[in-house]
Amino acid sequence: MSENARNMELLYRVRSGEPGALDEFSAENMGLVRSIALRFTGRGIEYEDLVQIGCIGMIKAAKNFDFSFNTAFSTYAVPHIAGEIRRFLRDDGPVKVSRTLRRLGSEMMRAREEFIKEKGREPRISELSEVLGCSEEDLVRASEAARPVRSIYESAAGDDEGALIDLIPENDSALEALTDRLALRQAIAALPEMQRKIIILRYYKDLSQEATGRVLGISQVKVSREEKKILGELRKSL
Repeated sequence: MSENARNMELLYRVRSGEPGALDEFSAENMGLVRSIALRFTGRGIEYEDLVQIGCIGMIKAAKNFDFSFNTAFSTYAVPHIAGEIRRFLRDDGPVKVSRTLRRLGSEMMRAREEFIKEKGREPRISELSEVLGCSEEDLVRASEAARPVRSIYESAAGDDEGALIDLIPENDSALEALTDRLALRQAIAALPEMQRKIIILRYYKDLSQEATGRVLGISQVKVSREEKKILGELRKSL
């Protein structure tokens, strides 16, 4: 019996409430959980703790798996396991940041971007404090909670000699690339049909926004607005 067929059999037994089926299913898929947890080591959380969090994601995937997907359970489970670990590291990791502070950090970044567009320069803390109606001390604390995401292809030293990606260890790079691809595929599959078509035409067919609009029978402006909305949703889900 193939691994996928074995998983399907166990999943049916789990969903039927058979005693011991969930333990047997978890044992069968522990290798998958451990391999994904391995890529999140070195972030202040013990490996075995990451494995336990990953198991929660695996169990959630098992309970939500739709047999009509016609896909291997491992393909479906990878983004759920990785996502559960990411959420733990983000929300419950060793560095505790309040939701209020995170929200202020996000507002600060938006205010900063708007200030730069309007004034053509970086704002001072006092200027952002006035715009947001909060103290400068709160903004300083919030800045650590809202560090902007940097592209892995961005220059590491402010020159053209090397990118941040060159500093990333190569260990488990293949697994990381696989989990990221599967997570992205899962997120795109969950989009409404029109949004899926926009992503496919723009990023898989490499069409311009204008050409994409012609194919779909909508304006370039509509494509641009939808694309921004889609990318925002994908960032949240990933």
